[in-house]
Amino acid sequence: MAKMQTAERVSRTDASDNYVFQRSILAYHYAAGLVSGDVLEIGTGMGYGIDVVAPAAERFTTIDKSEAYDATLPANAQFKQMQVPPIGFADESFDYVISFQVIEHIKRDKDFVREVSRVLRKGGKFIVSTPNAPMSLTRNPWHIREYSERELRELLKGDFSAVEALGVNGNEKVMAYYEQNSQSVAKFKRLDPLDLEHRLPRQLLQIPYDILNRINRRRLLENNDSLTRSIRMEDYSVGEITNSSFDLYYIATK
Repeated sequence: MAKMQTAERVSRTDASDNYVFQRSILAYHYAAGLVSGDVLEIGTGMGYGIDVVAPAAERFTTIDKSEAYDATLPANAQFKQMQVPPIGFADESFDYVISFQVIEHIKRDKDFVREVSRVLRKGGKFIVSTPNAPMSLTRNPWHIREYSERELRELLKGDFSAVEALGVNGNEKVMAYYEQNSQSVAKFKRLDPLDLEHRLPRQLLQIPYDILNRINRRRLLENNDSLTRSIRMEDYSVGEITNSSFDLYYIATK
């Protein structure tokens, strides 16, 4: 499959994406220790989580609006191209649904959560991650919204009986990169004295954001090569939410 070029699709091979990729792959490894039975992934992305989660499932189904994933499906897995919501499966089809860095792109988030609950069996779990809004350095125009800890919990409580709220945290090495990233982004933002970042419709900002995001990541790699390349999945952890958690990582039980 052809690769998507948008910076929203993180590459496992582009060193400038390493800081984001290592955080992203942790979500799958953590989920692999929880799931079993019939598992649905919403948001295949580049497909780098398939080999991590599929071995833990009896049957693994992954869906995405685009077919542009870069992975080989194992024998127990299938891909379906699908726009959500709705989710095109029968009631109570799955034991687990996982969806990482997707819900912030969904306009009808309440309908999305309701559909996830519908396709889960009783006692099934929805494992979801999304950026923690207070840690965002700038407006991301590809995102419909970003959630606070409370906002995501309230959204999930409407259709699930229990919600375990966790966060993805980084160690000192990760925080050092984040600080350098923050300083770099601040320089770019000084080029926007009219605050067009927040004034213009997000659709008009998507391509400029994507270009600047790529330039910024590659500049950080050039200026901080050893730090950027040295970050590993183990430098992140899933645990208690803090003020500096990068992502919200919630486990909702039907």
